[in-house]
Amino acid sequence: MTTHDKGTREEWLAARLELLKAEKALTRRSDEVARMVQELPWVRIDKEYRFETEVGTVSLVDLFEGRSQLLVYHLMFGPNYEVACPLCSAIADGFSGSVDHLAHHDVTLCAVSHAPFSKLRAFKRRMGWSFPWASAFHSDFNFDFHVSHTDDEWHAGTVDYNFHRVDFRPPVGEEQPFEEHAALTGTNWDNYRREGPGMSAFALEDGVVYHTYSTYERGVDILWGRISGSIVLLSVATRLACGGVTTIRTTSKGEETRPSAETE
Repeated sequence: MTTHDKGTREEWLAARLELLKAEKALTRRSDEVARMVQELPWVRIDKEYRFETEVGTVSLVDLFEGRSQLLVYHLMFGPNYEVACPLCSAIADGFSGSVDHLAHHDVTLCAVSHAPFSKLRAFKRRMGWSFPWASAFHSDFNFDFHVSHTDDEWHAGTVDYNFHRVDFRPPVGEEQPFEEHAALTGTNWDNYRREGPGMSAFALEDGVVYHTYSTYERGVDILWGRISGSIVLLSVATRLACGGVTTIRTTSKGEETRPSAETE
């Protein structure tokens, strides 16, 4: 049995009040970070990406499904996988309910993976998922957003991921600690880690798609709601916070509408 500090109710309350100060500081800091996200410049996307979906081959614009904002979860499912990454699958289990909620706020949430669509469709049915899921197997999309990596990148130890170059190859003779995750997908570490998790946000304005935000590694924890105990999904114009919806519309011209200040 693990041991833990024990004390009186008064001692607990004193410690809890100290924790509350830290929680409020984190909340204020997360608000500042959210503002920084919304102030990132928009990058126009002129490349014609094509995806395979339930309705056939579609464009990036089509993934918006008539809305102005798109959140893409880069779900790890490589061409050599038999099933999706178990950690990504745990996150994706909560997407179906979020899709409808976000749609009411002009945001489309979908997943995109590198594996052929036939594999995605079979696994989607097995998991009972209903959220949109597209394959970028015949597209550069995953490579351009640094969630899939080429053989050359891998063998050179210069994988571009999370805004820096990294070598994911384990040292010779050493076992990769996450090899068991790779095995669960039906492949080995080398094939497994040539894919990476992430989330990207896009905006559609006057028929033009803009890339507005991407996050990787622990940044994806946002989808788990690990910021101040809230459920927070950041895109250009929408912030879902614990206890309700806060909508912040920011245009490329810097025009903005905001709700009243939150009570801390």
